[in-house]
Amino acid sequence: MTGCFTDDMKAKAETRPAFELRFGGLHLTVQRIPGWFVALLTTATGAAGTWWAQR
Repeated sequence: MTGCFTDDMKAKAETRPAFELRFGGLHLTVQRIPGWFVALLTTATGAAGTWWAQR
């Protein structure tokens, strides 16, 4: 036995979106979150947290 996952299970796992939002008629799907977006979000969160802590 080569592993516990079949080829079908691997294909489904690879095509699963990173983020999916369904709200009424709106359906938003993000397949891959870019690294620059994660860095931007982390930097903005840190800056906002620092600003809030020093108020």
